Amino acid sequence: MKGTIVSRTTGHAIGKIIAVHLSYPSRAAQRGRIPSDASYFIKAPSSIADPGTVERPANTELLVFEGEIALVIGTAARRVTEDEAWSHVGWVTAGNDMGLLDLRAADRGSNTRSKSGDGMTPLGPTLIPAEDIDPAALHIRTTVNGEIVQDDSSATLLFPFAHLIADLSRVMTLEPGDVILTGTPAGSSVLQPGQTVSVEVFSETDPAVTTGPLTTTVVEAPALAPIGSAPAVDDQQRIDAWGSREAAGLPSTFSLSAELRTRLDAVAVSTLSSQLRRRGLPDTTIDGVHPLVPGTRMVGTARTLRYIAYRPDLFKARGGGYNAQKRAVDALRPGEVLVMEARGIDTAGTLGDILALRALARGAAGIITDGAVRDSAAVAATGLPVHCAGTHPSVLGRVHVPWDVDVTISCGGTAIQPGDVIVADDDGGLVIPPELVEEVLADAERQEREEEYIARMVQKGHELKGLFPLGPEWRERYEQDAATGA
Repeated sequence: MKGTIVSRTTGHAIGKIIAVHLSYPSRAAQRGRIPSDASYFIKAPSSIADPGTVERPANTELLVFEGEIALVIGTAARRVTEDEAWSHVGWVTAGNDMGLLDLRAADRGSNTRSKSGDGMTPLGPTLIPAEDIDPAALHIRTTVNGEIVQDDSSATLLFPFAHLIADLSRVMTLEPGDVILTGTPAGSSVLQPGQTVSVEVFSETDPAVTTGPLTTTVVEAPALAPIGSAPAVDDQQRIDAWGSREAAGLPSTFSLSAELRTRLDAVAVSTLSSQLRRRGLPDTTIDGVHPLVPGTRMVGTARTLRYIAYRPDLFKARGGGYNAQKRAVDALRPGEVLVMEARGIDTAGTLGDILALRALARGAAGIITDGAVRDSAAVAATGLPVHCAGTHPSVLGRVHVPWDVDVTISCGGTAIQPGDVIVADDDGGLVIPPELVEEVLADAERQEREEEYIARMVQKGHELKGLFPLGPEWRERYEQDAATGA
């Protein structure tokens, strides 16, 4: 850090390193839980490193990075209020809360060995004076081999910096030279030898005020000695480290087979809806959306994209470049449906022809948005199944900011999670929890066979009483006819 480590830059001895478990909504959503209070763990001061290299022992596999905004305490803080807290921060810099998760088995919760190894807390390279920045307008960006993998803002924090400082100072004195690692946004993952990770923190009001890139390259090291608890991982640890089952290369717990897709494609959404209602799920329809081209159906597993209300500073930080909207489309895999939460606003475009073409090229099963589609004729011409709330010529940046991907969203008034099964026809769209797909589908097929029989009987002139729905006498007759193929 314009020299080496904190002590040489600030004149203070290196103190405590206190790290926050979860503080960004994007990370909390990825982990599937939102903490009600901040929680912490301690890292050894000897883990601090300058930009350079970090070792991954040969008998480990889960070396993780976590780009973070690091606060360096400038003046002692004890029992300070949130209003007073920021005045005790001397500097802000970039941090990387690295760790070997192979070593968590015996230390779960404390993270003592997994997070405190030599070189596991790179900091720097430049300290920004705290008095020069707005703590609610800091941006953090992490790249791996030059590709952006984390991109978030302190404006989104569940626990603002002042809260963390005041909370900690209730029970301990924060001393000059102490470092608070304030949590990581979504996108943390695993590094391999040869890969390079860079973390940069900059002011969203003046991007020229920056820490510069904190760059660390992974090198292979000799295996850890066979002393104490050996490195060990399981599938859940791999999922936590990589961020998802898919990223970890693990098979999905639910697979929408070609056979299930074909059967779902033959059943009306209205029939599926009635079966879900019978199971206590009456609110699974994606209301207010209709096919851009009548007669369009789609079946697939959900990927999600969330927009938030437009605000100039947030759009400047998150709306341009390779934003969440583009990342969501680029990440689509064959047979997936991208579902967009656009707050039900049908006067702002959330999809255009270029994105539709890219989704089609990726093999997507379709796109559903409770917002509007622009370039609607061109989008329709691509042949990609699209359901939307309307059409509108506006471009991005008037009403929405594309915010995050693969989180639980609300689209058309219903909750949708990545991996849910989506079925849509002219009546609209519907979401089915994966664990219910097979039984709901089987009962829906049975219901449609019965309703086809009832329709034939009505066409023959029979009255509805006892027939719709099937009463005991008609059900006996139906089962006899079904057995004989009548």
